[in-house]
Amino acid sequence: MATIKIDPVTRLEGHLKIEVEVDSNNKVINAHSTGNLFRGFEKILSGRDPRDGIHITQRICGLCPVSHSVAAVKAVEDSFGYKPSLNAMLMRNLILGGNYLADHILHFYHLALLDYVKGPQASPWTPGYDVDYRLSESENSAVINNYIKALEIRRKAHEMTALFAGKIPHVMSIAPGGVTQKPTTGNIAKYRSYLVEVKAFIDNEYMTDLNLIANKYSDYYNLGRGCGNLLTYGVFDIDTNGNTLFESGIYKNGTYSSLDLSKIKEYAKYSWYTDDSGNRHPESGKTEPQYGKSGAYSWLKSPRYNNEVFEVGPLARMFMNKEYTRGISVMDRHMARGLETKKIAAEMINWLNQLSTSESAYTQLSVPYSGTGFGLTEAPRGALGHWINFSNKQLNNYQVLTPTCWNVSPRDDFGQMGPLEQALMGVTVQNIDQPIELLRIVHSFDPCTGCSIHVIDPEKNIKAKFVVSTPNPKGVI
Repeated sequence: MATIKIDPVTRLEGHLKIEVEVDSNNKVINAHSTGNLFRGFEKILSGRDPRDGIHITQRICGLCPVSHSVAAVKAVEDSFGYKPSLNAMLMRNLILGGNYLADHILHFYHLALLDYVKGPQASPWTPGYDVDYRLSESENSAVINNYIKALEIRRKAHEMTALFAGKIPHVMSIAPGGVTQKPTTGNIAKYRSYLVEVKAFIDNEYMTDLNLIANKYSDYYNLGRGCGNLLTYGVFDIDTNGNTLFESGIYKNGTYSSLDLSKIKEYAKYSWYTDDSGNRHPESGKTEPQYGKSGAYSWLKSPRYNNEVFEVGPLARMFMNKEYTRGISVMDRHMARGLETKKIAAEMINWLNQLSTSESAYTQLSVPYSGTGFGLTEAPRGALGHWINFSNKQLNNYQVLTPTCWNVSPRDDFGQMGPLEQALMGVTVQNIDQPIELLRIVHSFDPCTGCSIHVIDPEKNIKAKFVVSTPNPKGVI
């Protein structure tokens, strides 16, 4: 038996450690995922104006700040009893959609792709693993060329988004009452020119490269299933009646059901929080750190739905829409993400066509004395919710439940592993010195431990390391 530790897992946002035990056949028989990051945003927000959450929570993550702004503004508007206009919703969709395109392109090309192709043989791509690469030299070269092109396309997606957002990351124009930037003929035309180019890259290069990887690594349709349950809050408002482009709901054992928010709880038995911080619905949540708590091993809490484990993300969204239902696996996550990117880009053209330049997208609102509300949306990597309550115009409690808490959570109070931990179980590692199989599973979830939110412990001189622990350790890289 051997223990494999990857600490930190690279090519993701934040500090994540994966530790697995393998038997004599190198099959994973135990797994732990550890979020090594505490940032305390809930504490930072206490006592502030409820509107501050729209900007402060965006600093949770530079990859998906728009999602936090949308969840936060929905929570504030819910507490105000206000619903924005269709024009405001369209503007928010175009800002959020631009962030989705940039983020999904980033994930495929710059975070996950090097698990499947050889990067340029120069720094910073070397040293690296040299195991189980299946593309021909010409195929590999073509994909790497698109890897470079994707950097430019992602930049253009950011520039496009900033036209309506003011700037990106950390947008400025989303506010209670709508979007403060006014749609004009000029900025709509400029946005459209960017979108056409980004969409062409998605339809051609991205989808071609994704299908190539899926064909070459088709065995990964059978690896990394995890819990098998899917959950989504729904995202992209398409009218003022509450309908969304991606529907909300859950998928379990082949059955689709509506979502009951009252069934969500966060547990903390194996998290570095006080016991009183666990077994709570986010509406009454607590985030009281207790580093070093006996038995705990992560800064992530363990969200559960009806006390069961659920995966969130693009696969859940596409499943709920019944637009991708092939299965639940490493490659299914990549395929669903790519097809979702294509769908959103096409829909963004429709939203752009619906925008009215004669109507404002913003109504100025005043802050009530007290209020309670919640805002649900979907970040690129899954279900995101903000819950707030305030009095005397100051926040009493602010709780954020992020997608990576759903996907990369530690065990819960019932001993159930989180989705990623379950996905690692049973996988055979061909070379424990280069456990590429583990990285492929981890990256398929697109973890973001900055989004765990729930300061890294100052362990003297922390260094990035990959360790294999056996009776005769094979070394440290």
